[in-house]
Amino acid sequence: MNFQRGRAREEPEINLIPMIDVLLVILIFLMITTTYSKFSGLEINLPTADVQAQKEQPSEINVVVTASGEVLVSKVPVTGRNVDAIALALKRAAGEGKEPVVIINADAKATHQSVIDVMQAAQQSGLSHISFATQQAQH
Repeated sequence: MNFQRGRAREEPEINLIPMIDVLLVILIFLMITTTYSKFSGLEINLPTADVQAQKEQPSEINVVVTASGEVLVSKVPVTGRNVDAIALALKRAAGEGKEPVVIINADAKATHQSVIDVMQAAQQSGLSHISFATQQAQH
């Protein structure tokens, strides 16, 4: 039995208008939020020199802190473990060098206080550039 005899079957259709509206809103949003950067600058020609400029490498002072708390400055053991003795050794090692870098090689089992003493001694000596040496963990 066909109860819809007089009706013709309607084909389903997709309404594209709402999809176009949504895409237009997204496009407007992207256009508004996108920043356009302008590169402004002066184009200059720098003078050249024939002589190679000598690069100044800052001198390095290697400080080793052992697990027992002993301090070696440039492979020379420091007689006392106090901050003043370490500062004196750092001043001797720095000599007339211009802004040397203090590289602290501390044992993993060294006490925290012994490393802090080396940092305080570097500050007393006027050495502000301090670095710590590490090694990669082996798996």
